[in-house]
Amino acid sequence: MKKSSFVAMILGTIGGVLFALGMCMALIAEWNAFTPGVVLGVIGAVVLLIAVIVWRKMEGKAPIHLSGKTFATILLSVVGALTLGVGMCMVMVWNMLVPGVIVGLIGIIALMALIPLCKGLK
Repeated sequence: MKKSSFVAMILGTIGGVLFALGMCMALIAEWNAFTPGVVLGVIGAVVLLIAVIVWRKMEGKAPIHLSGKTFATILLSVVGALTLGVGMCMVMVWNMLVPGVIVGLIGIIALMALIPLCKGLK
């Protein structure tokens, strides 16, 4: 395993765990930890951003250039992930099986649309 992949794996794992734990703290009302959860989630997101920057630097790749396509890709990924998550909550938390499955499938389709958007069709 290359050093850059190992560093990216470690930073990605730390950032992902911090982000996920922070979101759980913020969104599970029984925990009564909304503000610390938001802070921990933001720290996790920053660690994930640092992981991308460090990995690209170690691989000798150019920094990410923000263009319309990059912005559209980020927007579609966020909307797709949130839609999938809302669908899962509808099924598991709010007992809305059929609408939740439909909303979740819409999120999955949005996430699958990222493949041709990022890689293109040949």
